[in-house]
Amino acid sequence: MRFRAIAAAFAAFGLVAAAAGSASAQSAAEFYKGKTVYLYIGEAPGGDYDTWGRVVGQHIKDHIPGEPTIVPQNVEGAGGMTAINRIANVAPKDGTVFGDINRGLPFEPLLGGQGAQFDPRKLNWIGSPELDVIVCTARKDAQVQTLQDLQTKELIVGATGTGADSLTYPQFLQGLLDLKFKIIKGFPGSGPIVLAAERGEVQGLCNSYVSVSRQAIFTEGKLNIILQGSEKPDPRLPNVPTPFALAKTDADVQALRLFLARAAVGRPFVAPGGVPADRIAALRKAFEDTMKDPEFIADTKKARLNVSPITGQQIADVIEQAYKTPQAVIDRTKELMGR
Repeated sequence: MRFRAIAAAFAAFGLVAAAAGSASAQSAAEFYKGKTVYLYIGEAPGGDYDTWGRVVGQHIKDHIPGEPTIVPQNVEGAGGMTAINRIANVAPKDGTVFGDINRGLPFEPLLGGQGAQFDPRKLNWIGSPELDVIVCTARKDAQVQTLQDLQTKELIVGATGTGADSLTYPQFLQGLLDLKFKIIKGFPGSGPIVLAAERGEVQGLCNSYVSVSRQAIFTEGKLNIILQGSEKPDPRLPNVPTPFALAKTDADVQALRLFLARAAVGRPFVAPGGVPADRIAALRKAFEDTMKDPEFIADTKKARLNVSPITGQQIADVIEQAYKTPQAVIDRTKELMGR
């Protein structure tokens, strides 16, 4: 009798747990129905982060339970730092705000970035629509045409703010390999940097390969790729050198690997910490479903975007591993970044 009573109690507990799970799934749909969800884009209009944010925002609404209205908002400033600080500290923690932020920002608190007011391990990572390699480029009329040239000749490149690829790549490689970048900071996004390169106001930029390859200045044959930010060459760029070719010591190689961890998080979408778990699960699933949506894929092809997604958990794992890096390697990387 006692055994049957215990078994009945466990069975009842299982029914309650199942009902709770069902209620949780329903609560996300009920919560989002009729809601407006704001998608912060940490870059000025016209760049790839802006394009990705708007295309994802257009389609993810169809996959979030309750089908809320998605309103993209450009939150510019400091290479996206304004956006991620707002997400972490000001945005409501109820699932009505998430954002599209620069890939380097999750590592800024670790690497001493100015203005970082968040712990990325406490945020909710939703996913990334794309993995891509960062390349540094030069106009074909610049005196720098190869990685070897950059060891002895100056290249003027445009940049945004702390944590952005356009700034951190030339800054770090300048410190590590003594490459002769001259960095012009303060651009609001990659789009304005490209325009400045087209006008000859700067001679090049560091940005994602997909972004660079879509620009008229590249397709018209006016821009050279002089290096790619990876340990192994991207299959699309078999003859473009990596910075590892110039690394002199094991310490430099370790610092390079930590620095390039940012490439492994793609173009991350993130929500505040403290959002109810069922709503984060709903956003993550909606993001993953969006990546497989035929209409989304068709729109990305029209925009010449490359869909190669990773999950929110994969992003969180990369960040967690980076924050376990030995302090000596972190200090070396910060030193090379001038911090």
